[in-house]
Amino acid sequence: MNDPIIECRALTKTFSSGTEVLHILERADFSLDKGKICTILGPSGSGKSTFLAILGSLERFDSGSVRIDGYELQTLPEKSLFVFRRSVVGFVFQFHFLLNDFNALENVALPGYMAGLSRNEAWKRAQELLDLVGLRNRAHHYPSQLSGGERQRVAIARALINRPSVVLADEPTGNLDAASAKELRSLLQRLPNVAKTTLVLVTHDPELANIGDTSFLLKDGHFECIR
Repeated sequence: MNDPIIECRALTKTFSSGTEVLHILERADFSLDKGKICTILGPSGSGKSTFLAILGSLERFDSGSVRIDGYELQTLPEKSLFVFRRSVVGFVFQFHFLLNDFNALENVALPGYMAGLSRNEAWKRAQELLDLVGLRNRAHHYPSQLSGGERQRVAIARALINRPSVVLADEPTGNLDAASAKELRSLLQRLPNVAKTTLVLVTHDPELANIGDTSFLLKDGHFECIR
């Protein structure tokens, strides 16, 4: 039996809204093996994005445990959480969040440079990643010169620059036209093999949901395996 790279036990997260307490996660369990793709579906407001934020240590949880690639998030001090975010997880959002004054190569290289890579190594790795996502000839183009699909592929390359164990993607095709979404689905499906990573995808896109090795429905605070 494989040792899960992600393992959540009795995970609980609530939000207070006036006098009302919203139970986002209620003693929820979740696990995923290394090198797999997991897709998470659920109605709007069910907590899918909150769960990704918890996995990425961007959001604290109330109780339970979260273990990712050997890191126990509930016990990590803030300084260690910063290292975890920088080196263990990569993030891809619905909006690309590229820096408009930096070209594609610079956008991808910057997190590597900030993580301690030399300038030459960061730029070399960034070029390799742009090759991987099919943008070899767009390295010196700025976000305003790229299509929506190209910008999102740059964002994926950026997420991979520090060789994360896990990539967390929140509605990555949500703002794309049909053709661009199809290209991105193909790229995401190949990531575990070509980038040696594990992928957790939140999506409303049924075609994107189908690329997963496993799929979960998040509803009423619990995960239900649906495939």
